Amino acid sequence: MIKTIFAFLLISLSFTAKAMELPKADRVLVKKSERKLVLLKDGKIFRDYDIALGDSPMGHKQFEGDERTPEGRYTLDWRNLNSKFYRSIHISYPNSEDQQFANAKGRSPGGMIMIHGQPNKSTDSVSAWVLDQMDWTDGCIAVKNNEMDEIWAAIDNGTPIEIYP
Repeated sequence: MIKTIFAFLLISLSFTAKAMELPKADRVLVKKSERKLVLLKDGKIFRDYDIALGDSPMGHKQFEGDERTPEGRYTLDWRNLNSKFYRSIHISYPNSEDQQFANAKGRSPGGMIMIHGQPNKSTDSVSAWVLDQMDWTDGCIAVKNNEMDEIWAAIDNGTPIEIYP
C-alpha cells in the first residue's frame, strides 16, 4: 500500500513539474472537426491536445440541452477545483449574441461550458480509455487528467479562446 501511494505521489509530482515548465498561453484555439485544443504563445503553438466534445458536436451550441460545444470567441474566465470532473475552466458562453438568439426563440442558451478532465467518480481505467475514444460531454471540452494539469498551469483567467467548427 505504501509503495502504491509513493508511486502515485511521484507520478503526480512529475506531471506538476512538467506543467510548470510550460509558458503561459496568450490564446487557446479549439478545432472541433479535428478534435484538437491548441495552446499558443505569441502566435506559436507550444502544446496541443486531443479532445472530446459534446454528444452532438456538429454546429454551434444554441440551446440548453442540445449537447453541442459552442463555436466562436469567448474567454476562459474562472476555474473550479471542486467540479464533478477533474478540474474545470469555464468558457464564457453564452455571450450576448448567444443569449439574444436563444431569447428570440423563447429558449435558454444553457451555460456552464467548461474545459475539464475525466469524471471524478470514474476510477475504472477501462472507462477512462473508452471516454478518450468518443464524444461524451454535454457540450464541454474534455481532456485527460494529466493534460488538464498542464492546461490549468498554462492558462490564466482572462485568456481568450476561439472555437472553430
